[in-house]
Amino acid sequence: MLLHADLTQRVALDTEALAWVSSPENGVERRLLERDGDEVARATSIVRYAPGSHYGRHGHDGGEEILVLEGTLADELGTYPAGTYIRNPPGSAHAPYSETGCTLLVKLRHLPQSECTRLVTDIREGDWQGPPDGVRRHSLFADESGGRSVYVARFAPGGRVPHHTHDGGEELFVLEGDLHDEHGDYAAGAWIRQPHGSQHSPYSNGGALVLVRRGHLPQ
Repeated sequence: MLLHADLTQRVALDTEALAWVSSPENGVERRLLERDGDEVARATSIVRYAPGSHYGRHGHDGGEEILVLEGTLADELGTYPAGTYIRNPPGSAHAPYSETGCTLLVKLRHLPQSECTRLVTDIREGDWQGPPDGVRRHSLFADESGGRSVYVARFAPGGRVPHHTHDGGEELFVLEGDLHDEHGDYAAGAWIRQPHGSQHSPYSNGGALVLVRRGHLPQ
């Protein structure tokens, strides 16, 4: 399957408007955002677990990122409530499940083989940098040598980021509030992928919380 698989192209989706697609496991459904491959694929998806559902043990030869959007996810290593960011490195494996049900943002098979550390953190807790009346950032992951980063941006009402260019691209997921730029208007649930060399000046009228990935797309 090829779905928005050309990483040099800009994509903006309202994920709330997408249909749920069944997965190989009962009780687990997906909204497909991008995909290059069949069941084993480089992919970004919204994944929904019904209460009491589980996914069989599987490995991540290209790594995995998870953000728990709603409910609680669990596996052999822990329990992860809404707001938990998980970064499983290449070569890791687990058998995730949810007793209460949950919704996740999941990204698969995109991490470099050099990554070997598992990361679990709360996106709302930590050291927020930046002016309270502008845009503050909470870093979740940073690879200074590779130019890759993942962080949460909190826009105050009227907050704006100056016009900038994306070296290595950028990927946004609007968690709360409203986000805007020269290309469109985005509500909670919007997913935007902007390729290497793209530019914009994002801002929020009423305030927003946005997950940001930078530097991971081909140059």
